[in-house]
Amino acid sequence: MVRGHLASVRSEKGNVRVPDSANTRNELQDGLVSLPSHPRSDGANPKPMLDGKVEMDETYADGKGHRRDRPKDKEVVIAMRKRRAELRFFDASDVKWGTLEKYIRENISEDVDMLFTDDFNLYQGAARHLRKQGKHKMIRHSWKIYAAGDVHTNSVESALSLLKRGIIRTWHKISAKHLPAYLEEIEFRFNRRKRSDLFVDTLRHMVTAAPLTLERLTA
Repeated sequence: MVRGHLASVRSEKGNVRVPDSANTRNELQDGLVSLPSHPRSDGANPKPMLDGKVEMDETYADGKGHRRDRPKDKEVVIAMRKRRAELRFFDASDVKWGTLEKYIRENISEDVDMLFTDDFNLYQGAARHLRKQGKHKMIRHSWKIYAAGDVHTNSVESALSLLKRGIIRTWHKISAKHLPAYLEEIEFRFNRRKRSDLFVDTLRHMVTAAPLTLERLTA
């Protein structure tokens, strides 16, 4: 509620009326925000390929343990972050060579300036097509080296730390079934953290999202 009143009704034009106090941006003409189109139903990834300088890392969904001794009940989260830009999380089945390669090829452009990872040996094969072009560099965490000039994974690790703190301090425990929803929430907040219209953007997503029924939630 904003100042005791919020008229979030759909107009004949398919728009959502927002509080007058939010009408401070060019995109909020006449107090209306255009609804986005319906989500794609073909399963394709609508997100653009990442370019520029991209960092990649992985962790467990509970933020504990090590990738080489993964317990069977822990979910793997793969993270990619374009420096000073977009963050992406993926609920992965494992951290095998083929899985890492799949996410790299589906999300990172061939025109990327550089992909930065740690020295987990499977990255060498997973990013071999970029290594051949001189577009993959690794930081030697196993040697306790965490930055060497421009070579580091500190940006993506800072994003992963937000996920870990959310699990440990806020949600306490999450299920594998709903992990993608938690990852989407962190992505949404992180990628919009500096936007002045965050409230309106959140409202737009709330209004256009499909209803989450108890039956679907607990199925």
